Amino acid sequence: MSIFGTKKSVKKEKAVKADSKKRVARAKMSTNGIAHDIIRAPWFSEKALLATEKGVYTFDVPKSATKAHIAGAIKEIYKVEPRKIRIVNLPAKRKAMRTKRGVGVRTARRKAYVYLNKGETIQFS
Repeated sequence: MSIFGTKKSVKKEKAVKADSKKRVARAKMSTNGIAHDIIRAPWFSEKALLATEKGVYTFDVPKSATKAHIAGAIKEIYKVEPRKIRIVNLPAKRKAMRTKRGVGVRTARRKAYVYLNKGETIQFS
């Protein structure tokens, strides 16, 4: 009896499912209408504006916001269901000031990337 057999195992192939189901992020509806406190403002930068063509929108969010809270706020404010949420913490930066004070500190910020399903858009007006 050998350690390595001569029989080859047959791997089961998974059937590829059509994308008939929309993917939706887990959303937690905000209480007391604090959706506008969770989504502070859209993030307008060159990188963020280029990403909107691909269905990715960027927002300024508070440090305490979770992905579920952000998804619920997007659903409440813009009436679209996000597919995925990514959160980025931006550290504080030391900046040289052009005064006698010398150096100032830019506060730490947090932004959320909101991915939408194909065909859905958010209008900023």
